[in-house]
Amino acid sequence: MSFSTTTFPTKVPHTLLHSRKNHVFPKKQILGTLSFSSKKNSQLGFTAQTSSQTNFVSAMDDDCKLEVRSTYISDGYCNELEIAVRAVHMACLLCQKVQENLLPETSEHVHSKEDDSPVTIADWSVQAIVSWVLCEAYGSENVSIVAEEDVEALSKASAVGLLEAVVRTVNECLADAPRFGLKGPGTDLDAKAVLEAISRCSLAGARGSKFWVLDPVDGTLGFVRGDQYAIALALIEDGKPMLGVLGCPNYPMKKEWLSYQNGYRRILSRLTSSTSESSDRGSVLYARKGGGRAWMQPLLCGENNFVWPNSAREIRVSSIENPALATFCEPVEKANSSHSFTAGLAHSVGLRNQPLRVYSMVKYAAIARGDAEIYMKFARAGYKEKIWDHAAGVLIIEEAGGVVTDAGGCPLDFSKGEYIEGLDRGIIACAGAKLHEKIIGAVDASWNSSSL
Repeated sequence: MSFSTTTFPTKVPHTLLHSRKNHVFPKKQILGTLSFSSKKNSQLGFTAQTSSQTNFVSAMDDDCKLEVRSTYISDGYCNELEIAVRAVHMACLLCQKVQENLLPETSEHVHSKEDDSPVTIADWSVQAIVSWVLCEAYGSENVSIVAEEDVEALSKASAVGLLEAVVRTVNECLADAPRFGLKGPGTDLDAKAVLEAISRCSLAGARGSKFWVLDPVDGTLGFVRGDQYAIALALIEDGKPMLGVLGCPNYPMKKEWLSYQNGYRRILSRLTSSTSESSDRGSVLYARKGGGRAWMQPLLCGENNFVWPNSAREIRVSSIENPALATFCEPVEKANSSHSFTAGLAHSVGLRNQPLRVYSMVKYAAIARGDAEIYMKFARAGYKEKIWDHAAGVLIIEEAGGVVTDAGGCPLDFSKGEYIEGLDRGIIACAGAKLHEKIIGAVDASWNSSSL
């Protein structure tokens, strides 16, 4: 294969720049042809010689775009990361629309699971959307997905109205697929196709060496209450997250907006022009293993189209190393974690700042971009941590410069099925290695006196 050198002015997205070792298209991976054309119709096209194809467009600017049709281009996971970000971004806007129209917890669109935790039409709809996009991209035979929801409740005769609402929500979302550079289904999916997309995500997928893990709406209680929640998607290989995407529809790009209550912030957001730089309607964070960088992009506003990487900016953890100056991030819910132990530990290390209490994996987002420095999760007896509650957030913090381990200092193992097995007491995430070491020491010193 030979190439001619062509020079043309364009802005190259950061995924092409920050892959120092793992290029987007390593020479050994290229199976097709590259072509250049100039101005107006400028296009870098790549067509892989494979039977299973995906169709999406990564627009760099008005004058140049990158078109990719391929199966897994696994070196560096850049291809998978871009598909995942697009899917999560689309799911975020779906959730925003559902949340705006959601009545309180008594709504007919909020269902209680066996453990009394809530599930909404957004949970099932997001799971269907992400499943459908990934399978269209790589072929259903090549994709294993582990996700939280199943179709049992939707399949009951008494749930006809609920299923209809999910199908309608899914099709409304997929109709917008071209806006995100993704090819839609052409015709609306029927109830059978939607149920198949949801049920394609099974716990059996976690037994393989490579699989996707999805929490369609992490922090459903926060979602129902109009507060923080997250869409979390990660790709696991050999027990380690290789890429992670966190969609945080109520988590503002600007730190100063955090001081407002969520409802008030949404009101201010609606009063702000959708094209204004001050508009703040949520964010998507993402990273890939070994990249050494994490990124944050704003959600789409108005009728804008998604342009990769969509005004993304690099994020880094805080440089604070003194526990007394750190901000502690902890769960809102007390059902499956011990607030008393973490509060006592915070006091013992001299924390002066008020804790940042937020629902869901938004806590991981807060540390990754420097809004907080410490997150600890010590589960109550009998509770087991699930992989979809941590995988994406762990990788994003690590690539942003932070450290996440169990309380014994060991990395989290995502290779044992739906649960994180072998966990030493709890999970500790910190903004840096020195702070992490101090917190681990404080945990050891306080543990024997705790009443967990």
